Amino acid sequence: MNTLKQGDAVSNFSAKDEQGNTVSLSNYKGKKLIVFFYPRANTPGCTAEACNLRDNYEVLKEKGYELLGVSADSARKQSNFKKKYNFPFPLLADEDKTVINAFGVWGPKKFMGREFDGIHRKTFIIDEKGLVERVIDKVKTKDHAAQILE
Repeated sequence: MNTLKQGDAVSNFSAKDEQGNTVSLSNYKGKKLIVFFYPRANTPGCTAEACNLRDNYEVLKEKGYELLGVSADSARKQSNFKKKYNFPFPLLADEDKTVINAFGVWGPKKFMGREFDGIHRKTFIIDEKGLVERVIDKVKTKDHAAQILE
């Protein structure tokens, strides 16, 4: 797993969002972007994280940030997740893991004694030039916006 680090340039990516629209990194040129990766839509931790970002969306926008959520869920699952919790930001349905692999967040995980490959919950803060400003490895799902604004 070759994860992007602080100072790395993010290569342009494109993936479909929950409505089937193509979203690319180039859409955010000149803007600060928060890309948060989560294992699965509608699970307790992912819901807490995304709802915390939703509840602090205006504050993040005021600080100049755009948000993009990414998981390997289908567009239908992402769409249901977004509608159910009224998220104001796009959710990428990265089923072929293009974006997930570009950021290096897919790899071996352990959960309840089981080992398997999956998405590591990480958040990347990207500056206006497309460089990684910061990586948050230990995401606090219920208090994630505060971590970003630290």
